[in-house]
Amino acid sequence: MSASLWLKPPTTRTDSLPPIPRQRVTTALPADPVDDLAGRLGPLVAVAVHPDEIAAILESDGMTDDHIRLTYGRADSFALAEDLYARTERRHPAPEAPAAEPWHSGLAGCLLRGLVFALPGLAYVLGAPLLAAGAGRHGLPPGSVPLLAGAVTGWVWNQVLAHRAYTWLGLGDRRAAARALLAGAPTGALAGATVAFAAARPEEAPAALFGAGQALYLGAATVLLVLGRERALLAALLPLAGAVPAFRHDLPEPLRSALLLLALTATGACAALALRPGLGGLGGPGGPGGRGAPGSPRRLGWRRRRGGPPFTASLPYGLFGLGSGLLVLRAGPDAVIALTLSMGPAEWLLHRFRAAGLTRLRLLTTAYEFRRAVTGALARCLGGYLAALLALTVTAALLWPGAAALTVPRTGTLLLVGAVLWLGLLLQAYGAVAGAAVGCLLAALAQALAEAFAPAAAPLAAGAAAAVLAVLTRVLLVRPTAHRF
Repeated sequence: MSASLWLKPPTTRTDSLPPIPRQRVTTALPADPVDDLAGRLGPLVAVAVHPDEIAAILESDGMTDDHIRLTYGRADSFALAEDLYARTERRHPAPEAPAAEPWHSGLAGCLLRGLVFALPGLAYVLGAPLLAAGAGRHGLPPGSVPLLAGAVTGWVWNQVLAHRAYTWLGLGDRRAAARALLAGAPTGALAGATVAFAAARPEEAPAALFGAGQALYLGAATVLLVLGRERALLAALLPLAGAVPAFRHDLPEPLRSALLLLALTATGACAALALRPGLGGLGGPGGPGGRGAPGSPRRLGWRRRRGGPPFTASLPYGLFGLGSGLLVLRAGPDAVIALTLSMGPAEWLLHRFRAAGLTRLRLLTTAYEFRRAVTGALARCLGGYLAALLALTVTAALLWPGAAALTVPRTGTLLLVGAVLWLGLLLQAYGAVAGAAVGCLLAALAQALAEAFAPAAAPLAAGAAAAVLAVLTRVLLVRPTAHRF
């Protein structure tokens, strides 16, 4: 047998080990970082009505222009915001029910506050015999100088005090707000009384005494209004309704004094009762301002260490109170009643404007539509307030004894002063209190100079101030970012 029969046929040799996987090289392009940013900021970008809103969000997030150029390849925050705005579809949420709006307020409650603001005017009717002692100064009725000095001091002080207390309430600490009111209200009353007595001549001592009572009332009323006790304040002021017969008849002086003291005592007692639970249990551990409240200064230790909100933040509110008080005082007794009563409709219309701005912010998709809608709402609310003020002015002139005649220049000046006050309140509500304070102070100064040197130019001074505040309000409030809180 041949040896070749024992040999296996030749075969191809293969490796029995598994193949080694080799990574395949790909050339896929990297993802655009702007797309990733648009995905992360999608909910905020989708509801923006202008790229400037997105730019504000980027800047508040700490993105600098250098970081934006290196990371996203755009020149600055505005260029990146425009790119994000163009890439994202507008998705505004459906409007909520009106009851869910934070700025929907009932007309009845606002009218109640207007009535509470105006009722103290009856005290001046009851106290007229006290104010008639002595001779007038600076062209004012007798007793007016100490009374006005104490009133202006009280307005400035209590505006500052109210802002500080409201700030504590906004932080969720009602105890701190009560402590601020407990310390500030008596101090303001003492300051107002001291200024009234310092500005009085010896024969004006009864007017200074009335001014001291006025200072005490302003402090107590500030406490009740800040704590939301309008109904208690209204009940305390009911004795002043006894001044209604004094419009036509002469009341005995003991009765006048008794009604004044009763209203003042009731107001002070209501304020003391409102503050008493604030020291012991107002806002306990489970409620507002308690130990677990997230916004409480107990959790924000730096605010507690620094003594709470800075006093400088409250100063512009005091200056606004000074300017608006001077404007109101120069209007005359009947006009003062009309202006104070008009604060009820004014507050309600402020709430209407705030609610309208928030609604338009959700519904409209372009900045032009938003500017147009806000301008229209501003014109309607201001026009509604001036119509209410005109009606109240005519009514007060018909009912107030010895009221000045309603001439066209006087009525026009009063309406312009009302426009200055309402626009100032609107700017204050949106945080532009410095502009409101400067506008009211300049308006009061211009009106005083015009009445002293050129009485015919008084309407022009008030009109110029109203026009400046109207332009400032329109420029500030047509921006969508002004309505986001």
